[in-house]
Amino acid sequence: MSTKVFMLNGLDCANCAAKIETEIKNIEGIKFASVDYVSKRLTWEAESNTNVPMLVEKIESIVKKIEPDVKIALVKNPSKSKIEEKDDDDEEGHKKEIVELVIGGTLFVVGLIFKFQNWLELTIFLISYIIVGRKVVLSAIKGIVRGQVFSEHFLMSVATIGAFFVGEYPEGVAVMLFYLVGELFEDMAVDNSRKSISELMDIRPDYANLQVGEELKKVSPDEVNIGNKIVVKPGEKIPLDGKVIEGTSMVDTAALTGESVPRELKPGSDALSGFVNKNGVLTIEVTKGFGESTVSKILDLVQNASNKKAPTEKFITKFARYYTPVVVFGALALAIIPPLVIPGASFSDWIYRGLVFLVVSCPCALVLSIPLGFLGGIGGASKKGILVKGGNYLEALNNVEAVVFDKTGTLTKGVFKVTKAISENGYTEDELIKYAAYAESYSNHPIALSIIAAYHAEIDKYKIENYQEIAGHGIKVNVNGKEVLVGNTKLMISENIQYTDVDTLGTVVHVAIDKKYAGSIIISDEVKEDSAKTIKELKALGVRKTVMLTGDLKKVADNIGKELGLDKVYSELLPADKVEKVESLEAQKSHKGKIVFVGDGINDAPVLARADIGIAMGGLGSDAAIEAADVVIMTDEPHKVASAIKIAKRTRNIVSQNIVFALGVKAIFLVLGALGLASMWAAVFADMGVALIAVVNAMRALNTKKI
Repeated sequence: MSTKVFMLNGLDCANCAAKIETEIKNIEGIKFASVDYVSKRLTWEAESNTNVPMLVEKIESIVKKIEPDVKIALVKNPSKSKIEEKDDDDEEGHKKEIVELVIGGTLFVVGLIFKFQNWLELTIFLISYIIVGRKVVLSAIKGIVRGQVFSEHFLMSVATIGAFFVGEYPEGVAVMLFYLVGELFEDMAVDNSRKSISELMDIRPDYANLQVGEELKKVSPDEVNIGNKIVVKPGEKIPLDGKVIEGTSMVDTAALTGESVPRELKPGSDALSGFVNKNGVLTIEVTKGFGESTVSKILDLVQNASNKKAPTEKFITKFARYYTPVVVFGALALAIIPPLVIPGASFSDWIYRGLVFLVVSCPCALVLSIPLGFLGGIGGASKKGILVKGGNYLEALNNVEAVVFDKTGTLTKGVFKVTKAISENGYTEDELIKYAAYAESYSNHPIALSIIAAYHAEIDKYKIENYQEIAGHGIKVNVNGKEVLVGNTKLMISENIQYTDVDTLGTVVHVAIDKKYAGSIIISDEVKEDSAKTIKELKALGVRKTVMLTGDLKKVADNIGKELGLDKVYSELLPADKVEKVESLEAQKSHKGKIVFVGDGINDAPVLARADIGIAMGGLGSDAAIEAADVVIMTDEPHKVASAIKIAKRTRNIVSQNIVFALGVKAIFLVLGALGLASMWAAVFADMGVALIAVVNAMRALNTKKI
């Protein structure tokens, strides 16, 4: 597939953005198209054998037909470009609009306060109208010429010019003034939301300090190659992924993880792009180019999230296509039919009612605020270290019926640890750990490493002799002249040593010294501190079933399931068995219900792909996690699964509020307008006022501090 991204500079109409997207989707050869009004990005995909220049030409003609003032620019490197806060043309345009509104508004006030002859009054209001409304009227005329009749500018032009024809000069000017002031505030609100989202994702490094010999050279991060050395000073962002080779420092990981607790980096530590260096100077050897770095992948993921639209967004876009023409024809019928059938009814009265009807009908409040709400939700989630790949997944999280967890590394830490030492026959616990650590000192097995870690002293390997590893049994070795046996029950039986059988859920390592049983060491994989809390939160959020899938022993799995309060536990499974279990759960869910699978994103890729929503945990620096899942949690904390669902529910509430508010207010004013009880002033509030309130409300989705 060939993918292109264009910036649509000067795009200032959410409804027009939806029309552009719809028409581009209908072009032959286009497989996917999305216009994001907030970032002003047009993204499209076509088959690789398609004539790309010809497609670009067609797309440009569609954009120019719908929005002739928009400037189209190809984005050569989408992952490096960021959401524009506002372009210079927009800022200059706002200044001119304010000047025109002041001049036109002053003339309007003069005409309103002083009494003039009718022709002079008409002239003053007409000049005022031309100053403030000429661009709107010209845009409407251009739209009609291009076949774009039912635009926002057309509705406003017909309504205000109609007011002049029925003798309501002040109202015609006032409505246009009110409309343009509302549009200006709306643009400023959208610019502000662009700025908020841009700041939220402002993790892109601006430069890298490349080490060239003894000197440092400030270069763009994409000029640095794998194997190069870079220096990061206090207060600077780490620009590329790499390994620390010199220096020790605390780093702020909040931009990637949402966590405020600093992390220490020292020689050998992985340093990820996006971390902010706090105090020391770090020398890092680059292991990934800028395009493959963590920060690039995250930015690409968040910026492209708006391409995967939620069903609600798609419905509203489709609804707007039919809604506006229906209301326009309704206004026409309201203006013409009643005067013909109702005795004594005047055309001027009913035309005025029809004009009010027209002003109310613009669907901008919905078309603009709903995508903004979902983008705010995705941005707010990323602030918490939860990356959602699209509005469709955010909306789907509202209908979760079952959450299926992998065990190791998801609900448990995936790190083996000595949890108990039981000494016997006169040996102390410290002696037990010491001899076992010496015996295991040549092994790299996780169990051996956990025993070595539990012995908080240096191992003198000169004290070790005759090291012998017995396959499937354990280790036989001489430590400081004593014969030490460390292993399982098979080793004890084969050496004729009487041992104590321990009933535990962890792994048991038996130790014998000089043929005498010294005791046992129990090693367990620890449950994460917030796992039990996560299960409780999910049930409180309405999740009907919580399930754990693991390849571990039934006894171990059942105990963890009981400890955490899980509804169902499936153990001793192979990866293919996990897919099968998820498919069986899929068959049991309701029509709208969703199944979530939470795993580490590496070993569980098939299950992550099969579930309705795949959530990869511990995605920090894991390419496999970012690729495989629909939602990526950048830390190892399972409670963020519940946080993701809370954010999704809050976003849906905000979007629902906007839908109900916008449609409710419009319905009320359509009825009042038809009954002659609403003026055009009120109608403009029902249009621009509602749009502005809906945009401000949508931006609440960005605030996830209390979630």
